[in-house]
This record gives sequence, structure tokens and C-alpha cells, in this order.
Amino acid sequence: MSVHDDEFPLANNICYLNHAAVSPWPRRTAEAVSLFAKENMTTGAKHYLKWLQLERALRESLAQLINAPSFHDIALLKNTSEALSVVAYGIDWQPGDNIVSYADEFPSNRIVWESLASKGVELRLVELTEAKDPEAELVARCDDRTRLVTVSSVQYARGLRIDIDKIGTFCRTNNILFCVDAIQSLGALPFDAQKCQADFVMADGHKWMLGPEGLALFYCRAEVREQLSLNQFGWHMVDGVGNYDSTEWQPSQTATRFECGSPNMIGAYALHASLSLIQDVGLDTISNKLFKNVSLLIELLDNLDGTMLLSPRDTARQSGIVTFSVAGADHTQLYNYLMQNNVICAQRGGGIRFSPHFYTKADHLHKAIEILGSYNEC
Repeated sequence: MSVHDDEFPLANNICYLNHAAVSPWPRRTAEAVSLFAKENMTTGAKHYLKWLQLERALRESLAQLINAPSFHDIALLKNTSEALSVVAYGIDWQPGDNIVSYADEFPSNRIVWESLASKGVELRLVELTEAKDPEAELVARCDDRTRLVTVSSVQYARGLRIDIDKIGTFCRTNNILFCVDAIQSLGALPFDAQKCQADFVMADGHKWMLGPEGLALFYCRAEVREQLSLNQFGWHMVDGVGNYDSTEWQPSQTATRFECGSPNMIGAYALHASLSLIQDVGLDTISNKLFKNVSLLIELLDNLDGTMLLSPRDTARQSGIVTFSVAGADHTQLYNYLMQNNVICAQRGGGIRFSPHFYTKADHLHKAIEILGSYNEC
């Protein structure tokens, strides 16, 4: 038994394969929230300065997670969509500018860019399902009016891992801003914001980072920070925060300039606790264990008549997501059947999406495939 097995006391009848959507909290996270709630109940904000110390520690943990140069480059926002909107409506667009992305992105990384059409900004999309070389076809759509390239490090529906280092090198060489939605990477796979040369990185904490909904990382490279105009204002986004009597102000020199108001402190306590588990286990160990689970899932699916893998077989392209279809099946009915039998999963990408994590036990994977196999017997 692993020393961390006790962190996930899921009910014995649950096969939890939905970390690409919403993760269960580790035990330490639930305990941290419980203790924080009790402290609020009994002493209110008496220890607020201690809370602020934890908030800083959270920024430091997030900076370490993505290898940011400094915790000053980290803003704490509500979600990935908000962070993408900060970028989209911070750039000084000119009519005729264009953005290049993939057509297969999650709606949050498409809708916000489509909304810029009223400013005369074109969104150019590459179809991943038809792309033999996703990175080459993406950069081929860029020209001298391309202002930004925006991609997910891992595609949400079928789990295709993108070579963001290759794209980042192209963007930096050609003076194009590079935005990475890392929500399907962080907490599951190693990520290096400096190596991939991202200008912006964003990710909610409630998927592979094992944290709560309502709190997200937003990394903004210091050198491009002032290129984003601000559209939200309040007491928290200024230099000298806490000096409420001053009538003079200027935006913070750090990424906190993107945080207009009061922090989500209970979310900070929860995400800090979850990240401490990731740090304890280590991302290399986490990714190795995760890929073993992915490999086992693919093997079990291959041995089941009628299933077709929709996720990549190339290990360089794999992530924690395994999506498959079943010949002749109504996938909505199949999804409902799996959920009713406590196989917690999602319907995505034209099939069923399984997404285990590092701690998922092999017998749960075998059980999930056994239940899947029993569908045709109903």
C-alpha cells in the first residue's frame, strides 16, 4: 500500500475516472477546509495575516508547478475562462489582426476569441482530426498579422498532447504572443512555462491539481505584463494594497494587477493543501503512475470486442485521457449506464472519456472495463 493511499477514501463501489472534469479532493484538502471553516466560526478573521501568508505560499507552489520565474508572475483568478478573457480583452487589437488555434479546443478557448470579431480580429482554426503534423499545420496558418497563438497543452476531448515547446519557439522567434490553456496538464504532467516560452498560462485547480472549483492559476510573463490593458479595477489590484486612505493609485507591478477584489481564501486553503500532496508525491512519479494506468486501460479496451480507441496510441501524444467508442452503441445511453453503475466518467469527443489519476487502482480499471463489457448484455 502506498503511503498516500489514505488520501483518497473513495467509496469502495466507485470507479472514479473523471479527473479531466472534476476531481475528488484528497483527505488533506477536505481537512484543511474543515479547519479553516472552524477557525472562521470561532475567531473570524483574527488570523487574517496568517491567511495572507498561506496565499503567498500558494502562489509560490503554483510558480514551482509551472517553473515560473517568480511567484510575482502568478495571479489567482476564478477560472480558466476569466484568465482567457483577461488576455483577450487586454491586448490592443487592430482590425486585420488574427489569432491561430485548433478547432478542437474546449469552448472557453474558442468563444472568447470568436467574440473579438467585432473588433475586426480573425480567428483561424486548424482541424486536429485532419492534421498529420498538428504543430506544423498550426504555424503554417500564421502570417505577419498573427498577434497570438492559443492552444491547450492537452486537448480535452481525446487527450492529444500538443508539442507546446515547438510552438512556443516559433512564436517567440516571430514575435507572436503564446497562450497555453494548461488545465489538462497541471497536476498530471510536468510543465515548464519557461521552456515552452509561454506568455500566458492558465488552469483551474479542480481537475488534475485535485483542488476546488472557483480558483485558477493565471501566469503572465513579466515582460509582456503591461501589454495587457486592465478591464477590472478595485482595491486589490493596486500597488500598496491595504492603504485604503490613499487617493493616488497605480496598478500593481506584479500579476496581482489582474485581481481586482477580495481573494477566494477558502479556495486558497484547499488548493494549497492539494498541491502539497502533488509536491510530496512528485510530478515525475505522478506522470509515470498515470501513464501506467493509461497503458492498462488501452490494453483492456483493446481486448474488449467492439471498442475503438479515439485517443492517441503514440506515447509522445498521450495524456491522462483515454477516449473510446463502442460499435453500434448509443453513447449517451452507454454513459448513463456507466454512471448508474458508479463508473464516473464523461461523454466527450464522440465517445466515452475515462481519465484516471496516479492513485487510481488497477482493480478499479478492471472493474470499469467489466461493467463496460456488461452493457451489451443488458
